[in-house]
Amino acid sequence: MKNQTVLILDFGGQYKELIARRVRECKVYSIVKPGDITVAEIKDIDPIGIILTGGPSSVYKEDSPHCDKEIFSLGIPVLGICYGTQLLAWSVGGKVEPCAVSEYGKTKITVSPKCDLYKGMDKEQIGLMSHTDQITVLPEGFVSVASTKDCKNASIADKKRKLYGMQFHPEVESTPNGTKFIKNFLYEICGAKGDYNLKNLEGQLIEQIRNQVGDNHVLLALSGGVDSSVCAALLSKAIPGRLHCVFVDHGLMRKDEGDQIEEAFKDKDIDFIRVNAKDRFLKALKGVVDPEQKRKIIGAMFIEAFKIERDKLSDVKFLAQGTIYP
Repeated sequence: MKNQTVLILDFGGQYKELIARRVRECKVYSIVKPGDITVAEIKDIDPIGIILTGGPSSVYKEDSPHCDKEIFSLGIPVLGICYGTQLLAWSVGGKVEPCAVSEYGKTKITVSPKCDLYKGMDKEQIGLMSHTDQITVLPEGFVSVASTKDCKNASIADKKRKLYGMQFHPEVESTPNGTKFIKNFLYEICGAKGDYNLKNLEGQLIEQIRNQVGDNHVLLALSGGVDSSVCAALLSKAIPGRLHCVFVDHGLMRKDEGDQIEEAFKDKDIDFIRVNAKDRFLKALKGVVDPEQKRKIIGAMFIEAFKIERDKLSDVKFLAQGTIYP
């Protein structure tokens, strides 16, 4: 059964993954997609809500990232955060201009508990601000539901169209009740049921892997880091005996770390391939002092070593990647 999903649209904000995490902590599944996603793609995802991230741009500049304005007429609840709030307001007829006084850091905010975003909350809150632009003219149908000393539209709402925005960052720890604000958006506005449980995720992912891979074999570049190690452990449970892990030991790790990685995976039902390439890597790096040149050499040699092992495996159809976010 498909989980309810909240779609997070990225506009260059550094906290997009943190927003995704906060949503999941509230027992709602979330995914991150680029801000220029098409409306057709959004309809395919069928989210119960959309969150627009922050970003370093000014929405009124031609080269700033925008989204399809049709998003705001789909009937799907939307929450803008920082730049996302300005983008929301600007897209539906509001005005965004440079701040007379920019706001940075923890800031006292007065919210309206009558708004569903702040339901059950005290009027006086603290929020992390980081903005040099602000909404100076609200779009038709919107009201201000929070303010600061220097920002009268610190949070905005159009209840009828289910469009909301926060100029501050609810996803960070510097906003003490931020997760509660996000939870109110999810449950009071989006109608979330809380059907996402991290404990059930392993079983769901194993089923997805088996459906995709079938009876085929999979190749994974295993570094020993968290991403690839989790990927390897999961795949070993999903397709035991059909996972080939190539660990390229380049000799640049901590003392005995290569042996520790091999030890960690020796009892897994996988084909663990350790490539002892220390001499090759150190020879290629000898005399090189420029960090960027070193990085390129290491990258090229890693790919070369990986390809050599790949070519020895004739029954591999899939390549697994452990990176958490694209």
